[in-house]
Amino acid sequence: MKKILTIGRQFGAGGGEIGRRAAEALGIPYYDKDIILRTARVSANLTPEEVRRWDERVPSEFGFAQSLFDFYSRPLGDRLWDAQVEAIREMADRESCVIVGRNADYILREFDHCLRVFVHADFSWRMQRMAALMPDTAEEQLKADIRAADKARAGYCSRYTGQHYGDAANYDLTLCTSRLGVDKALELVLAAAEAL
Repeated sequence: MKKILTIGRQFGAGGGEIGRRAAEALGIPYYDKDIILRTARVSANLTPEEVRRWDERVPSEFGFAQSLFDFYSRPLGDRLWDAQVEAIREMADRESCVIVGRNADYILREFDHCLRVFVHADFSWRMQRMAALMPDTAEEQLKADIRAADKARAGYCSRYTGQHYGDAANYDLTLCTSRLGVDKALELVLAAAEAL
C-alpha cells in the first residue's frame, strides 16, 4: 500500500534530516526543495533565478489589481505555487514518498495514506543545532536567518493555504525535537508511518 509522508518544519528543527532518514528507512523516494523546484521550474517555464526569488515567500507586489490578470500575467509567486502543487500531486500520485516543505500537507490534504508531520523546536535549541552545522556563521547572522526563514514560511503558508503555519490542527503528528531529539522524533514518525 502507498505511503506518503509530508514534513513541515521550522528552520533548524531537523525536519529535513528526519525526512531523509525516514525515506531511507522506508525504502521510498525523498523529495526536498531542490527536486520539487526543479520540476516546478520546468513545468512553469521559470528560470532558476525566478524560482530562487519566490521560493516560499509571499510576492511583495500582490494586491487587489493582480486578480484582474490571467495566468500568464499573474505574479511569479502564484505561477510557482501552481507549478509546485502540480509537481507534488504528481509525485504523490505516482509513488510512495517523503516530501519535505512546500506546504505539501495542505496540497495533499485529500490524499489517502498520507501522514502529515510538523517538526518544531525551541529557538535556542535550533540556534545550537545550526551553529554546529554552520560553525563559520556568526551567531547574530544565524539568529536573523532563523527568524527570517520562519517569517517567510509563515507568510507563504498563510498566503497560499489560508492556514496558520505550524498549527497542530493541520497535521496528524507534531514533534518537538528540542524535547525528543531527532532520533526519537524519527522513531515516532516511522511508527506512525507503519500504521498507514
